[in-house]
Amino acid sequence: MTKKINGSAVMSNQTPILVTGAAGFIGAAVSQCLIDQGKQVVGIDNLNDYYDVQLKKDRLAALEQSGFRFEKLDLVDYQHLQGLFSEYGFKTVIHLAAQAGVRYSLENPQAYVDSNLTGFVNMLELCRHNSVEHLVFASSSSVYGANKTMPFSIKHNVDHPVSLYAATKKSNELLAHSYAHLYGLPCTGLRFFTVYGPWGRPDMAYFKFTKAILADQTIEVFNHGDMRRDFTYIDDIVDGVVKIADKPAQGNSHWNAKHPDPSSSYAPYQIYNIGNNKPVELMHFIEVLESCLGKKAKIKLLPMADGDVKETYADIDQLQIDVGFNPSVQIEQGLQRFVGWYQDYYKV
Repeated sequence: MTKKINGSAVMSNQTPILVTGAAGFIGAAVSQCLIDQGKQVVGIDNLNDYYDVQLKKDRLAALEQSGFRFEKLDLVDYQHLQGLFSEYGFKTVIHLAAQAGVRYSLENPQAYVDSNLTGFVNMLELCRHNSVEHLVFASSSSVYGANKTMPFSIKHNVDHPVSLYAATKKSNELLAHSYAHLYGLPCTGLRFFTVYGPWGRPDMAYFKFTKAILADQTIEVFNHGDMRRDFTYIDDIVDGVVKIADKPAQGNSHWNAKHPDPSSSYAPYQIYNIGNNKPVELMHFIEVLESCLGKKAKIKLLPMADGDVKETYADIDQLQIDVGFNPSVQIEQGLQRFVGWYQDYYKV
């Protein structure tokens, strides 16, 4: 038996997985992977105009098939979200919806408070009151902030964020732990490291660079190009997210309150880095992109941007141990795939 809603069929004899931010870059890719595995998925997104709404709609259009239902909902709309939880009885929630972007948080901080704080507490409350068995949520490499020890480890202290966006993501981790402690809600946070690939976000540097280079426009390169990023291809990210969703967080029986491990707890709570573990020099990244495009970039070197960090580098040992995470797509291959998609999608 199926329910036909919004033109999509959702099987009523299988408990669907809720994916928030389903029109987003990672959310759409995760939803597709789950559907390919035969899972039923309910996706929500508010389709805000932070970047091109048509791109979000086109991602959703690719998901309009049996096994997927989409609802346009905002994270602050608790009443309608509660109705959705009551209807479907979700056991697994993959919470990827958030206001993204470090620099935009300088311009519109309220958007981050609404989505990343109020919206996150709403999601915790809904999971708590609806007996959800695993909440997987998006954190960010941005939480490492002023930390200079490389590679970034989940064992490191992350109490010195350098942007409001990073502070909201650190807050998510703290809030999730409190719910794991108080209500036994299994919570797993994933610190994403610079995700890129086809169907990506137009506000990301690689997307902006591609657009500008093809249009013979100048690209702005911060910190005079002296930066490194742990670029992680979307397929590798999705593999990690889906594997983690099947592994609810558990209390760590070896956790020591006198020497607390910030990545785990006596409560069902776990934090992971999810990255490529191979940082790339920004200028080399641009060279690879130029090669893929067959065109040289016009470069304007600028000082470091407010809220930005010089380097990211993920220690992924724990994720490898726990679920066999093994990122395999290198920057040359990943950028070539992105450029192929970009030129096809934008007809350039």
